[in-house]
Amino acid sequence: MNHVPRHVVIMGAAGSGKTTVSTTLSEHLGWIAAEADEFHAPASIASMTAGIPLSDEDRWPWLESIREWMSTQAKNGRSTVIACSALKRSYRDVLSRADGRVQFVHLDGAPEVLSDRMATRRGHWMPVSLLPSQLSALEPLDPDEDGLTVDFLNPPGSISTQILEGLIIPDS
Repeated sequence: MNHVPRHVVIMGAAGSGKTTVSTTLSEHLGWIAAEADEFHAPASIASMTAGIPLSDEDRWPWLESIREWMSTQAKNGRSTVIACSALKRSYRDVLSRADGRVQFVHLDGAPEVLSDRMATRRGHWMPVSLLPSQLSALEPLDPDEDGLTVDFLNPPGSISTQILEGLIIPDS
């Protein structure tokens, strides 16, 4: 039986716990983890730090670089877990074209919790002022997309269990 590399994209608005959940899941599975923020161009990071939302034109090269990274990992037989906002269906469509099977997990919940989390986290350049633009851009997973939605208020371990069961990921 051939092993088809898989990519699980942990998506959602800022403050939903993408990095925490992706780290927990990648450690459990032994898969390579990536933080999509690390793929942004310096000019994009500077814009967001200044409170200026990115346009779709700013995002396309970023999404394509993430997709290429995913494909490279797949070509080398490696599965991945990626923390990436993937707010719009069109963004997820770009990522879905990576080699291997791409699945999405939307971390969803109350916007007030997101702003509280963003206000208290340390070491991140994304200001709370950009949360409304993220929430207005956010398009939940469509029924034909490969993935599931999970409440981000659950503990990371519980979320990982829901992901493992919901996406039917065999023990690695």
